[in-house]
Amino acid sequence: MAKDDYSKYSLSRLQTELQEEREMKGMLEESVSDLRRTTSELQDRLHNVDGEGNEWKTRYETQLELNGQLERQISLIQDKLEDIRGNPIDPLAFIRSYDDMTVENLKQHLKLQIKQKTDLQSRLMDRHLQIEQEAKAFHKTNDERRAYLKEIATLSSAHEAQRGKYSS
Repeated sequence: MAKDDYSKYSLSRLQTELQEEREMKGMLEESVSDLRRTTSELQDRLHNVDGEGNEWKTRYETQLELNGQLERQISLIQDKLEDIRGNPIDPLAFIRSYDDMTVENLKQHLKLQIKQKTDLQSRLMDRHLQIEQEAKAFHKTNDERRAYLKEIATLSSAHEAQRGKYSS
């Protein structure tokens, strides 16, 4: 997983996300534990039931496959937690983690990075347009301010001239 720039997130948000990840990990570990217990029960039943055909064997193999999927999910979540925590001793550890990723995970990661890049480019363009609009509004307001100041100065000098005529 790529190391995102979390400096833009508040500590409380990161802690909340970490807590959510921990809860998810806990649920998955509990699920894996339940699945392992179920698998063990199914293995016992498989050994006890010889004459019932291949139904239990099929269920057992399906359960093994599900367990493998859950273990991969746990591994991915653990990797994500490690990325969140980071490793201050080895700042390039996240780069080496790509070596351990499967091609499919790398493709998924690339798609995610491309989507994030597109989103960031879109946000950048929106901000650029917003800044241009605000700059135009500022210049218009500034020009109006100068015109008012010029008009005030003209009226003030005319007023002073008229006051000078009447006071003399």
